[in-house]
Amino acid sequence: MQIKDLAQLAEQAMIDEVMVNPKPGLVDPVTNGSHPDMDVFTFAASAVSLRSYFNEITILGANFEGTALTELFQQIRLLGIEAEKTMFKATNGVNTHKGAIFSLGVMSTAASFVLTHRNNLELEVISETIKEMLTGLTQRDFAKVKAKSPQELTAGEREYLKYGLTGIRGEAEAGFPIVFNEALPFLKDQKNNNRNDRLIDTLMKIVSITRDSNLIKRAGDQKIVGWAKAQANEYFSLGASQTKEGRSFLKELDQTFTDRNLSLGGSADLLILTIYLALVFDWL
Repeated sequence: MQIKDLAQLAEQAMIDEVMVNPKPGLVDPVTNGSHPDMDVFTFAASAVSLRSYFNEITILGANFEGTALTELFQQIRLLGIEAEKTMFKATNGVNTHKGAIFSLGVMSTAASFVLTHRNNLELEVISETIKEMLTGLTQRDFAKVKAKSPQELTAGEREYLKYGLTGIRGEAEAGFPIVFNEALPFLKDQKNNNRNDRLIDTLMKIVSITRDSNLIKRAGDQKIVGWAKAQANEYFSLGASQTKEGRSFLKELDQTFTDRNLSLGGSADLLILTIYLALVFDWL
């Protein structure tokens, strides 16, 4: 494994995610879900536009010689701001991968740091490196949120104020436990299924255990999380992707999400991270 491979696999993980179908309310090659302003081609253009970003940040991770890994995060965060501009230019202003720019950016940078500074890629070490990079992130990012006007608040900040949820920032600062402890082991165990089935089942596993901030934003109420988890559990009780009943249920759920303008964008970002690690460790 080389640094350039870590950057290339980041791009592949984003493309793999959008190819998976059916995904409730999300864009895939068959449907745009609840996202009429984008399609699979938008996502492909977005992923390719971010190639230089992932090359830059993985090189930064490999060459970092500072004393505190929080400094490394601040460096890639600045590059992430520019990457967002590049993405919006490629998609004509549509937000396709803003979440991945942050989360996959952190993940791939940590992987490159571990590869070059620890001489061996290990899952636990990557997670611990992420924790070190993001120490104090939520405290810093939410410190002044109460002083902002309602118009200035991001969706994540509104959910923090309303529900006390730290969203993807909190998940990242904790070292992405849903990915490392739940989703990745689940995916690794799905060896007998085809790639699409393994990934769609992994997405629904993520849905069954996470509080998707994008879903809450679309619904306007955090109670939607309990409903979504119940749908995921029902999917698995029906046999998931390996039964006719499970596949039929998922197609109906996709239509329900679309009709209700719901989206699992946060879960999709966690799936991208899971795919990325599975590619890095050759488990896909």
